[in-house]
Amino acid sequence: MKKSLLALAVLASFAGIASAQSSVTVYGVVDAGITRETGAIAGSITKLATGVQSGNRLGFKGTEDLGGGLKANFQIENGFDLDTGMTRQGGRLFGRQAFVGLSGAFGAANLGRQYDPIFISIDSIDPFGTGLPGQTVNLMSAGDVRTDNAVTYSTPTMNGLTGNVLYGAGEGKVGHTLGLSADYNNGPVVFTVAYNKVNRFDALPAAATGGQKVLLVGGTYNFGPATVHAAYETDKNEVSGASFRDYMVGVTVPVSAAGAVVASYIDKNDRVSNSNKGGKQFGVGYLHSLSKRTNLYASYARISNDSAGTNYVGDASSGGSSDQIVGHASTGLTVGMRHKF
Repeated sequence: MKKSLLALAVLASFAGIASAQSSVTVYGVVDAGITRETGAIAGSITKLATGVQSGNRLGFKGTEDLGGGLKANFQIENGFDLDTGMTRQGGRLFGRQAFVGLSGAFGAANLGRQYDPIFISIDSIDPFGTGLPGQTVNLMSAGDVRTDNAVTYSTPTMNGLTGNVLYGAGEGKVGHTLGLSADYNNGPVVFTVAYNKVNRFDALPAAATGGQKVLLVGGTYNFGPATVHAAYETDKNEVSGASFRDYMVGVTVPVSAAGAVVASYIDKNDRVSNSNKGGKQFGVGYLHSLSKRTNLYASYARISNDSAGTNYVGDASSGGSSDQIVGHASTGLTVGMRHKF
């Protein structure tokens, strides 16, 4: 009997060690609001919108301590619509993220479906956090946001500086992706430089070569009463010949312990003679925290299109009313609630 009790005690101690060396976290976001969009051929639309500030998600992430400072890591994340319960990202089970990798003193290396470095960069400096109608990516490019078959490496952070590289193998020659970024985050200053190149020529006529190249430079500075935001981007499609230079300036102003006003102005400048597909966006919003995990939001944005422009206002999950009248304005107004768990 004593031997049995001793054996059980030893097994329990080993189980405790194993538990201490590994962990799995379940997390998510639920977000919904009421949105009114104008400017579409179909007319004005009022709808229950889902994932307005942040895309709805259910995720699992975990680490295992392998010893010597080395850890195994994984993350899988499902995206869904709160109003219908349907899966997003084309019906993928874990369409938002799905990767496994190692981390340690050398940095971190991961394999799987992952965010493009340029999306991470633009998200870090957008006053709207790539969500709500005022989001920067209504007019500026964030690459494909996520890349399949991706291999990534991130350096350790040294004096606030981190480097990132992504290579997406694509399928055959379609969608080969190269992403690079350098990020500095120290005190009141955030600065980022990112580059994204996607080759698409295998999916196009044989004579077509090349792909899309995007270069982003931007940052934020918190001087106390407010944080200022700024970005500059070049976006060139070697297949279609489209070429844009984009500029963003914005501000975040805390107005109470729980609330902040955000605003930005974006100019999408068409560099192709007589193309006139650019536009200008003004966005303003208010975020109010009810707790560390729950907040209310209200946001409005308007895009004034150039004569041939069909740019339109969207949010973190909604593509907006994409059937825009050429050269006409697009607007979006939303109020809603987000909860993180």
